[in-house]
Formats: sequence, C-alpha cells, structure tokens
Amino acid sequence: MTLVILIVSLAVGIMYYEVDPHVPMFVGVIAAALMAMYLGYKWEEIEKSMMDGIYKALQSCCILIIVGILIGVWINAGVVPSMVYYGLKILHPAIFFIAVVLICSITSLATGTSWGTMGTMGVAFMGIGFGLGMDPGMTAGAILSGAYFGDKMSPLSDTTNLAPAMAGTDVMSHVKAMLLPTAVTYGLVLAIFGVVGAMQYHGGDADMSRVTEFANALNVAEGGVFHINPILLLPPVVVIVAVAMKVPAIPGITLGIIVGGALGMIFQPDCNLGTIFNFGINGYAFSDEALAMFDATLSEETAYTMTRLLESGGILNMMFSVSMTIIAMMFGGIMEYTHQLEVVVDQLKKLARGPVGLVTLTEATCVFSNMTMPEQYISIVVPGRMYAEEYRKMGVHPTVLSSALEGAGTVTSALIPWNTCGVFIADTLDIEVVKYGPWALFNWMMPVINVLFVALGLTLKDLNGKPFKKKAAKV
Repeated sequence: MTLVILIVSLAVGIMYYEVDPHVPMFVGVIAAALMAMYLGYKWEEIEKSMMDGIYKALQSCCILIIVGILIGVWINAGVVPSMVYYGLKILHPAIFFIAVVLICSITSLATGTSWGTMGTMGVAFMGIGFGLGMDPGMTAGAILSGAYFGDKMSPLSDTTNLAPAMAGTDVMSHVKAMLLPTAVTYGLVLAIFGVVGAMQYHGGDADMSRVTEFANALNVAEGGVFHINPILLLPPVVVIVAVAMKVPAIPGITLGIIVGGALGMIFQPDCNLGTIFNFGINGYAFSDEALAMFDATLSEETAYTMTRLLESGGILNMMFSVSMTIIAMMFGGIMEYTHQLEVVVDQLKKLARGPVGLVTLTEATCVFSNMTMPEQYISIVVPGRMYAEEYRKMGVHPTVLSSALEGAGTVTSALIPWNTCGVFIADTLDIEVVKYGPWALFNWMMPVINVLFVALGLTLKDLNGKPFKKKAAKV
C-alpha cells in the first residue's frame, strides 16, 4: 500500500503538476511512517529508522558536496573549458557521429551532467547535423549516447553518486565495477556510428562556424575567456589515477580540487583563493565583462551555450541531489526497519532464482519505475532500497546492484516519452523519442550487455569482491 501511495504521489506530482520529486517523495515518507504506526511501531523507532537510513547515505552526500566544489573550481581554473576545447578540435564531418559521441562524452564526463551536455553541445550538433544533411534521429542518438556515457561514468554526476548510496557501496568501487560492460558497450556504439557515418556522409563543405565560434570563445588566444593549456588536463588524470590506486573517494576528489585550484592560479589571471572559495559554494559565474563580450562578439546561440554549460557547480547547486538523497533514505530507512519492503520483495524475488535473475529483475524494476514514477532519480532510489538486502542475502556484492541501477535506471529514462528526461530531450533537441530512440544505442544496449556480463560471470562478485562460482551465476 505504501509503495502504491508513493507511485501515485510521484506520478501526479511529476507528470501532472510538473514539480520536482522531493515533496511527492516526502508524501511517501509520511505514508511509510503512518503504516509503521498502524503496524504497532512507536514513533521513536520510526524516527530512528529514518536517521539510520540517512546515515547510510551520508558518505554520498559528502561526496556530492565535494563534487560541487570541484566543478566550480575546475571551471574557474580552466580545466573543464580545456577539456571541451580540445574535444571540439576533433570534430570533422567525415567522422561526424563518432565525433559527436566523443565530444558529448568528454563534456558530460567533465561536467557530470547529461542534461547540461544535451542542452548546450547537443543543440549545436543538431544544427550542424542538419547542415550536413544527417538524419536528425541519428544525430540525436549520438548526442544521447555520449551524454549518458559521461553521466553514467563521471564521479561528478549525481546519479553516479546516488546509485552506490542506495546499494550500500562507495562511488569509486561503483565506477570500477561499471568499467568493463560500459567500455564494451561504448566501443560497440562507436563502431556502429562509424559505419553509419561513413555511409551517411556524402562529402561537400560543412558549415562548422558554430563549432569554431564556440571553441574560439573558450580560448583567450582566439579572443575568448580562458587560458587553454594541455597541462590543465592534469587534474582529471590525477583523479583517475587516484581511482586506479584505490584512494578513497573523498580524498581522491579533494586531491583533484587542490591540483585544479593550484593550476588555475597559475594559468588564469582571475583565479585566486577568493574565487575558489566563492565558486566552490555558489558555482562558477562569468564576470560582467565576459558577459558583455559575449553580447558584443558572439551569436545568441553561442553565448547561450557558454553560459548554460559553464555556469554550474558549487555546493548550493548540489543541494537538489543531496536533499533528494536524504528524503529517499528517510523513506528507505522506514521501509526496511518495519519490513514493509519485504512484502513486495518476497513476491518479486520468486521471479529471480539466482544472481542473474536478480540483476535482470532489478533492471526491469528500474525501467518500470521510469515508466510509472517518471523521474530518473526515483528509478535508482526505489529499486535500490527494494533489493539491497536481497543482494546481501544472496551473497552478491553491492556494486553489482549499483551497476544494475545505473545501467538501467539512469540510461533508460531517456527512452520513455513521458519521463522527465524524455520530455527534456524532446523539448531541447526538438525531436520525438520515437525518432531518436532506435539510435540512442548506448541507452538501450547498456542494460542488455550489463546482464550478459553478469550471466557470463565477468562482473558478478561475492561479498568479498571475488568472482562468483559458476554455479552461482545461473538464473
């Protein structure tokens, strides 16, 4: 009954009133608390269960806050602009679709947002693709494939932090667990788009003026705002190396902030300790002089792209995700302590006779959540709290759950027309889901390949992080 109230509340709030999911989610918390009281639990027990639930997600909340600081500092330091600038330089009409996937991947990895990538680089690429005579559905599919790859894999992404919080693991372990199936999926996507691009492109001169203008607007040497330098690509490398060396998430990301801030004060005249403090909490914002320069020298589209993409980051901008995580864990804490989730899970787990079946059921629940509670975050939160205990009982490592949540909940949201992600994409890129859906290769291939790798035992780990025995990988 509690889940029904939650689903109805979220569906009405998101689909009918078009509001954020926080308060509708809190209605679910109220329903869970009232049901717990009806079942005989005292308020002190219910309140403690909420606090216990929040405690489990405190590490992820701290990471989200630190990531907000990192994004603001990296943009101010020229790290993110350098990544985008060099990404734009690889764009060429003959490899248009591959270049779109790669550039959107770089942008999304650097900023941690698929929506920001699609709303900026995506809009520009749709126009370029039109000028080149490319199929709009293919172009949009390439944009989504790159944007969601970055969103799924970037430690700066809110969903990349939310999924391990719901599963009960840390973000770095989560990212490492996703590497193999995601890399294979990404490679297949690039190969397919490479073949399609070679067949689709008919030669001729392409209008690359918008790309050139945007790249120039980034680089001081070409009349832009930031001092672009290859050395500014070092901070992301530092974070990647930290992950590879198993440095915990908080010190690893903090190291990226320190290196980025230090390089920023070397390369950017306007970067100092004061701007680092300011942009770290409020997010990066262009100066009045820069905005005036945009108005005087850039087209309206390029000026919009600059501000939309790069005015982001900061602790305060992460409060949306932090507050969502806290409310979701209040709900999950009550549901777990009072055993209300067990009623649902006990019925569903009959469909899953082993780890592979459990992963498949998890992904199916994520897709169902995206359809019935049409919000990307909810498709991670609800299945995550539903199945976390079942994975533990089955002896499966929580990174297997977090990978399933990310591999289905995050990416399939773009394929549902009435989901907030599907609506955003249709409005932003001016194309219907039915047209870009078949070409959003990464989005629909990822859940399939994730289950396949679990079935083969390649990503199926026990609670100690060791490979499962082959017999345990059967459905």
